[in-house]
Amino acid sequence: MFTGSMVALVTPMHEDGSVDYPALEKLVEFHIENQTDVIVSVGTSGESPTLSHDEHIDVVKHTLLFANGRVPVIAGTGSNNTKEAIALTERAKNAGAAAALLVVPYYNRPEQHGLYLHFKAIAEAVAIPQMLYNVPHRTGRNMENATVVELAKISNIIGIKDATGDVDTGAQLIKDTSDDFVVVSGDDATTLDLIKVGAKGCVSVTANVAPQAMHDLCQAGLAGDFKAAEAINQKLIPLHKDLFIQASPAPSKYILTKLGLIGEAIRLPLTPLNEEHYTAVDDAMAQAGIIPTN
Repeated sequence: MFTGSMVALVTPMHEDGSVDYPALEKLVEFHIENQTDVIVSVGTSGESPTLSHDEHIDVVKHTLLFANGRVPVIAGTGSNNTKEAIALTERAKNAGAAAALLVVPYYNRPEQHGLYLHFKAIAEAVAIPQMLYNVPHRTGRNMENATVVELAKISNIIGIKDATGDVDTGAQLIKDTSDDFVVVSGDDATTLDLIKVGAKGCVSVTANVAPQAMHDLCQAGLAGDFKAAEAINQKLIPLHKDLFIQASPAPSKYILTKLGLIGEAIRLPLTPLNEEHYTAVDDAMAQAGIIPTN
């Protein structure tokens, strides 16, 4: 169910910072039209750190409403506070999310046993499929493979978004877990390399602006047609890099504005894309074949 290109969806906003729900509906339609396989709502790319809990769940509810069963919706519900993560995950389940995405606790940097107990507690408290999310360059803590292997034994922990960028470690994790444990890339630049060693797809920032290409890349890779997948990937390499030329999701929102889908508004402390980066991002768009409408 959770394979292929899974977009880490941005949250569109009005200039006053409120959520732009008509634009969110346009984004959902954009992704369905361009064959995005799964929508991940209110992850880090969806500005979860600056949404209130009520806004967080409201965005998930609206995403589900707009998707209307045509594509699975995973809700980002992670926190560095276990009780808070449980509460958000319960609310996402009640809203109808197909699964929850739970990031490694950030800033407080728990030990591996603490990580195990954190995710175990959430899994036991909320009967919904749960996907772990390991992104050490953001959280300050790497979740070791041994910890993931133990967590994979819990029935409703069904996979992991591996954003380490370490393909060798990801390959070993795939070998050490069962075939029904879903390992997907959370690092666009190494997605194809991880698919080659057994990953089931990606949770992608690039898919925000190039959804059809990311879908096609994943489908070709999963089918073993690595020549076709590599041809697509070569066009996307500048996007993989320059969508992080400034803190995400500012570059993605810049491109989506040029596509006439949303506005550039973003919540502080993040800011819209700096003008000094326009040329690099415009060039990445051009190489990927993205044609601005604005």
